[in-house]
Amino acid sequence: MDVKFPTLLCLTLLFTAILNPALSELCNQEDKKVLLQIKKAFNDPYVLTSWKPETDCCDWYCVTCDSTTNRINSLTIFAGQVSGQIPAQVGDLPYLETLEFHKQPNLTGPIQPSIVKLKSLKFLRLSWTNISGSVPDFLSQLKNLTFLDLSFSNLTGSIPSSLSQLPNLNALHLDRNKLTGHIPKSFGEFHGSVPELYLSHNQLSGNIPTSLAKLDFNRIDFSRNKLEGDASMIFGLNKTTQIVDLSRNLLEFNLSKVEFSKSLISLDLNHNKITGGIPVGLTQLDLQFLNVSYNRLCGQIPVGGKLQSFDSSTYFHNRCLCGAPLPSCK
Repeated sequence: MDVKFPTLLCLTLLFTAILNPALSELCNQEDKKVLLQIKKAFNDPYVLTSWKPETDCCDWYCVTCDSTTNRINSLTIFAGQVSGQIPAQVGDLPYLETLEFHKQPNLTGPIQPSIVKLKSLKFLRLSWTNISGSVPDFLSQLKNLTFLDLSFSNLTGSIPSSLSQLPNLNALHLDRNKLTGHIPKSFGEFHGSVPELYLSHNQLSGNIPTSLAKLDFNRIDFSRNKLEGDASMIFGLNKTTQIVDLSRNLLEFNLSKVEFSKSLISLDLNHNKITGGIPVGLTQLDLQFLNVSYNRLCGQIPVGGKLQSFDSSTYFHNRCLCGAPLPSCK
């Protein structure tokens, strides 16, 4: 064989690559086409300046390519501003596992329906935006989701009960919206993982479903809603719950009868209508935070554990609580 042949072949391939950059790109050309459409739909924002047709899209800001397939698997925009609605073309990135629009106050309109096509999606965050409309039922079809964050937006309507059909969900953030209606009964029947539930700062009403007694939640934040009645089903000796915040609701139950898990480290029940006394069981816990102020509690604060390490603001504005750190009982 002529020794010049390999050299000529390499030179030919090099010139071909220079003349046709697409051949030397890692980026999938269909993905690139879609990304350029997304950029156009957002009116060419500054944050997407690196998205140029003549460069490899695997090198662009705000996206990543899979190391094996070189398909776009992540689209995250959380620095710099985009305006308008989420473009429908986001649904045309079939290998997307992460989709994130965070701290985008000029992002408006509903949650884009084409997101339902992203069957590989694991992480969806649309937070600190001005997205409005309802929490769509179709999200329950994204069976690979492990993290769903729709917080700090303008979402209205009720929470779809179908979200409990997400088998791999580890965390659900619907906090700081304008959601109304009840907490779905189905939230006591998550199929698979039991997610951390963040539903605070909404306008949710009615009773907390008794079905929640069946599940062992690690964290629950239902604070600043209009929830009524009993909340004791959230607790239990055999659970591994660590953090519970039910503050600023209309809850009304007897705290004396509640049994707490040894794992509980933070309990906030302030501004409710809770009656009874503080259970002795709380002295057995390694509490890092406690607030039972502004309720209707009575009786002596049990001595022991961490209960005396908190100041009076943890206990004040109750009916007749007494004992350290409050004034002694008469």
